[in-house]
Order: sequence, then C-alpha cells, then structure tokens
Amino acid sequence: MAHPHGKYANFEGLRERAVALRREGRSLRQIRDELKIFNNDVLNRLLQGEPPPEWTKRPNAKDDLRDRARELRLQGRTYDQIQVELGCSKSSISLWVRDLPKPERRRSPGQAAAIAKKGWEAKLRIRDEERQRTRQAALDEVGELTDRELFLIGVGLYWAEGAKSKPYSRRERVTFINSDPDMVTVFLAWLKLLQVKPEQLGFAVQIHETADVPAAEAFWADLIGLGTAELMKTTLKKHRPGTNRKNTDEDYRGCLRIDVRQGADLYRRIEGWWYGIVGAATAPDPRNRT
Repeated sequence: MAHPHGKYANFEGLRERAVALRREGRSLRQIRDELKIFNNDVLNRLLQGEPPPEWTKRPNAKDDLRDRARELRLQGRTYDQIQVELGCSKSSISLWVRDLPKPERRRSPGQAAAIAKKGWEAKLRIRDEERQRTRQAALDEVGELTDRELFLIGVGLYWAEGAKSKPYSRRERVTFINSDPDMVTVFLAWLKLLQVKPEQLGFAVQIHETADVPAAEAFWADLIGLGTAELMKTTLKKHRPGTNRKNTDEDYRGCLRIDVRQGADLYRRIEGWWYGIVGAATAPDPRNRT
C-alpha cells in the first residue's frame, strides 16, 4: 500500500483498518502482511488497547495442574500427597492453594505414631522371616561334612583366630582363643579329627573383672564337658576407666583359651597346611581347587 505523504502518514486510517482486522480474528503476522506494516513498533501502536483474539493466546501449561491441585487440596490432601500425584514442586502447590483452608487432621499425633510403629514392626517381622528363610536355605546347602572338609575348615579357622609364630618372636605353640561357643565347638572337633588327646588340652577363661566370673567359668566348663575345677586359672582383664564397653549384658561370658600342650610339631604342620591351601587356591590349574 502506497503512502504519498510519508510511509505511515495516514496513521488513523491505518489504525482503523488494523483494528478491524484484529476484530476479525487476524493475528499480528496476518495484519502486518495485509497492511504491509513491517515496523513492529508502529504495528503495536496501531493496535494499542485492542486485545488479541482468544485463539492467539498461548495456553498456560500449568492451568490444569493448578486446577487439579486445588481440587485435591479441597479433598483434604497434604502437600506431599499432591506432589506425589501431580509431580510438581511444593512451592508451586503452596502458591496455588494457599487461599484454601488447611485440611483437618484426621488422626491425633498419638494415633499416627501408633500406626507408624505398627507398620515398622510388620516390616521388621517380614525382614526377620526373610532372614530366617535365607539362613535355613544356606544351612541345608552344607549337608554332611566330610573329614577332609572339616580338616580344611579347621586349618583356616586356626590361621584366622589362633596364635601364630612371628619372625621376631618365634613361638611355635597351638593356642586358640574365642568368645563364640560354636567356633570353640568346631575347633575342638577339628582337634579330635587330628587325634589330639584330651590330656594334651588345657582350658582357661579370659574375662573382664567386672563380669560374673563364676557364671562364665560354669558356662565354658559345661560346653567342653569338664568341671570348673579342671579349668586353668582364669585371666581377669582390668577395666580401664573411661572406656565404653559394649559386652556388659548377661550373655557376656568372656573368651575360652585352648592350649595344646607340647604342640610345637602340630603348629608346624598347621603352618604347612595353611600355605598348602594358599598354593592350591592360587594355582593356575583349577583342578587343584576341587
């Protein structure tokens, strides 16, 4: 469109046409192309105060979320529950529903705590049942124990828990100390397999002086089938002030020390057996580990 007295001389006439086009539902691009007005500032001035048609408005993506959040809030949902359902932030939820009344508390704090405790106890019970099933399945996998298997287990057990000779302190003696009754039972079964005579064995309790010493002596003596008088002198560990001991309950019985008298030759054999196991386990031929 030509404008002889300047490109946009007939401003009011252009405005009338622009407004008319706008009210017909035209977009800014369509009005620009129709009137050949390519200056955005001029185009905006021509349409100043004239609202755009509804179809040109961009929808607000959060409108539906906001409406849904308000609906859920009116149903009594908490911010956390609304957030889980809608996947939006708590700050947005707060902004959308802050004018709505807070939902009434459906349970007292005591009731809520009781329900939570009941749920936790149920979860612990399920965990314990799973733990017991796993342990039982593992127990069944062991089955019968051959002499060779017990022999190898005993060697590893001693090398892990027994006294060992050091280059700087050569003491070739068999001494085993442990607080686990089952560990002691397996170790004694291993010594029996090696045909160590009962009269070669010496037993002594090692325990903190603040514990129930007579009860501990009776427990260990009963485990190994001896009278308390047949035990060697109990070693009492002094309690150091300021230490925070955990083993102070009724089940604390200290440790049992088992000595094999005249056991230097047995110690040397144990040392050889252990390094034999190490060599077989690290051999390149896997048949050595069957």
